[in-house]
Amino acid sequence: MMQRDVVIVGAGVFGCWTAVCMLGAGKSVLLVDAWGPGHSRSSSGGESRIIRMGYGADEIYTRMARRSLKQWQELSRNREEPLFHRTGVLWIGRAGDPYSEATQRCLNTAGVPMEIFTAGELSRRYPQMAIADDRSFGIFEPESGALMARRAVAALVRGLVERGGEYLRAAVRPPSGGKGHLHSIETTSGERIRGQIFVFACGPWLPKLFPELLEPRIRPTRQEVFFFAPPAGDSRFRAPHFPVWIDFTDARGPYGFPDLEGRGIKLAFDRHGEEFDPDSGDRNVSSPSVAEAQAFLGERFPALRGASLTESRVCQYENSSNGDFLIDRHPDMENVWLVGGGSGHGFKHGPAVAEYATARILKGAAAEPRFSLASKETTKHRTVY
Repeated sequence: MMQRDVVIVGAGVFGCWTAVCMLGAGKSVLLVDAWGPGHSRSSSGGESRIIRMGYGADEIYTRMARRSLKQWQELSRNREEPLFHRTGVLWIGRAGDPYSEATQRCLNTAGVPMEIFTAGELSRRYPQMAIADDRSFGIFEPESGALMARRAVAALVRGLVERGGEYLRAAVRPPSGGKGHLHSIETTSGERIRGQIFVFACGPWLPKLFPELLEPRIRPTRQEVFFFAPPAGDSRFRAPHFPVWIDFTDARGPYGFPDLEGRGIKLAFDRHGEEFDPDSGDRNVSSPSVAEAQAFLGERFPALRGASLTESRVCQYENSSNGDFLIDRHPDMENVWLVGGGSGHGFKHGPAVAEYATARILKGAAAEPRFSLASKETTKHRTVY
């Protein structure tokens, strides 16, 4: 039987960074995952994620993103292939839109470097874009950009093992044994793993391990992502000529990436899809969704009209009721902690989530009410974007 100070189930971004923090605090750490870090069904899989500071009026996430950016940059430093691309992030907003204007105010208050562009300035700086509405304006975060997701979590696990932590590829059964204190968990192959502290950071699998508690509170949804080929030899859609962008003038929440490392131009819509099972859900994108993405691409970026779809994937968000994270102790087991509810925006925050969770678990640091289990309702009311 294995025994460690801290056992972390889930090698996604929250689990990997928490394992690194716990190891840095002097604990023996075992990280367990059923399929491997950044595997194809995980919420931390795929190629790229945005790291941006803007969150409307939600300054808590602006602060977390700034703290996390420093650690992502440190992780990326001295790697043969970068884990962070400083492309800048461009918000396309509309004058009078409360979220866009709150983002500008919050970034200013937090001291985040930014530039503001009028519609005309946007068109001159990014002639690839069609800006038809004179009320549009841009908020540009020059220090932000793209994280290479799958590669980053794999690097975290390699670094963990190199520094004396352990990684085990195994699936675990839902914890059992009553209330009070969890002594061990069991893998599906029958092996027992003992620990003093257990952290479950399983993304969309959290409700499957704790169905009574979390199935009503965390709902995975189906999300489609598309990559399109830019014109042959055209550098206009590569950094530094083209940033990561988010369009808040369109209710569908389109966002995208420049052509990073030859994968093509990434496009997705930040809206919740249908409820989705991460084990058995259909991971083929639908023809109507491809057509919608191609139509938007051609309207916003005329040079990409008719661009070929080169790659696609179906991933999932694991949504809390309002989009806030869940980082809290299990109500019935005092040594079990739940870390999840990434809600489609969590990847960038991995380092800050891990620091917060480690301080709460090991030092009894003050709790943020927004991350509590008590704040997670059973009805959907998304407020965090």
